[in-house]
Amino acid sequence: MQNKNNARFGRINEEYRKELSYIIDQKLKNPNVTGLISVTKVKVTTDLKFAKVYVSILNSKNVRDTLAGLKKSSGFIRSELAKRVNLRNTPELIFELDDSIEYGARIDSILKEIMPKKEEQ
Repeated sequence: MQNKNNARFGRINEEYRKELSYIIDQKLKNPNVTGLISVTKVKVTTDLKFAKVYVSILNSKNVRDTLAGLKKSSGFIRSELAKRVNLRNTPELIFELDDSIEYGARIDSILKEIMPKKEEQ
């Protein structure tokens, strides 16, 4: 039974991730939300009351303002999500910054700096 539930939550998380990406990209008209926003992961609680939405924000004027803008717009985003995903409950959205893409890019640039030096030796 546990495995079936995990698969269900995996499908719900993925569906929410796709729909939230679309809503934030296409429907959201908040001027504070700037830059390229990617929904990297969604984790729904077992009671489907809350969903942690991990977002990566690139090329933003101000990452903190963009995250605050998303939090302010969460009611609108949630109502759009309810229209697009047909489940009994639509969870309350909690936006979290996911800096793993930025972190990966930083490590990548460090590796590129180190690699030419190694080849010279």
